[in-house]
Amino acid sequence: MNTAKRIALRTFLPNLSALLLAVVVLQGCNALNPLCGSARPAPIIGSLSANTITFADVQQGFLLTVNGSRFVSSSVVVINGMTLSTKVTSSQELQVTVTSDVISAPGTANVTVTTPSGNSGNLGCTSGGTSRVSVLTIT
Repeated sequence: MNTAKRIALRTFLPNLSALLLAVVVLQGCNALNPLCGSARPAPIIGSLSANTITFADVQQGFLLTVNGSRFVSSSVVVINGMTLSTKVTSSQELQVTVTSDVISAPGTANVTVTTPSGNSGNLGCTSGGTSRVSVLTIT
């Protein structure tokens, strides 16, 4: 191998090694992985428009607003495991109508927001996810 090829190889290998190390180490770390630019963030619930509602409200069809962050057009509200038709009003607000089809009696209901993953999973990026649970009390 001639000298010019060896010098070029010495220059190329450290850069390639750094890139491979970054891809392995930063795998799943969307904030730092430059390949994850299109990944959807996991949603965060900050509050519900009401923490307690009456069962009469449910029977009439209660409009529940979920406030938070990282909502995208494909985010949906899930109550007790049932995915509801969700209106995304902004990246910080979602709205759903809670009816007796969803909640059949007084008690508590677990409310989450789910965002389906994007198409960047093959790059080692996390995408989408489910928020932590907020509890809605029905009296």
